[in-house]
Amino acid sequence: MTSLRSRVKIVLMKTINFSGESEWNTYPKGSKYVGEIKYGRPHGKGTLIVKDVLKYVGKFKDGHPHGKGTEIYNDGGSKYVGQFKYGNRHGQGTLKLAHLHFSGDKYIGEWKDGKQHGQGTYTWAGGSKYIGEWKNGKQHGQGIFTDADGRVEKGHWKNGEFKKKRKKRKK
Repeated sequence: MTSLRSRVKIVLMKTINFSGESEWNTYPKGSKYVGEIKYGRPHGKGTLIVKDVLKYVGKFKDGHPHGKGTEIYNDGGSKYVGQFKYGNRHGQGTLKLAHLHFSGDKYIGEWKDGKQHGQGTYTWAGGSKYIGEWKNGKQHGQGIFTDADGRVEKGHWKNGEFKKKRKKRKK
């Protein structure tokens, strides 16, 4: 005999096959959601497969990825694991890229509204690395860039460009 909680969860599990638009989002025809539903929208744990684009497994709120989740892209293996807020990467997360000239690149750090924002580390497949502050998806603030040959730029970055070295304080 199943408990009431188990029976309720089974009732909340639902598969939605998309034919384009829904009241809470727009996805290509053939996309599919399997998971918990509240008021006709994904809410709780679920899996969203957006045809020819990605698979998202994680938590939803009001029809959007929200909380901890994983995105796996159909580009050869790009993957994001981390926090989401109403459909955007937001909070701590790791992005590993596997497409075109970004293949092998990796970002570990903070996100805001879908962009790198706060403290983070970006490592290029060729061996270069940036550790520091980010704003709106670009290096911005204090940071250290080390290229594959060992050359180091340490100082202030603005909108993705190195501006100046840090000044040492006099004692």
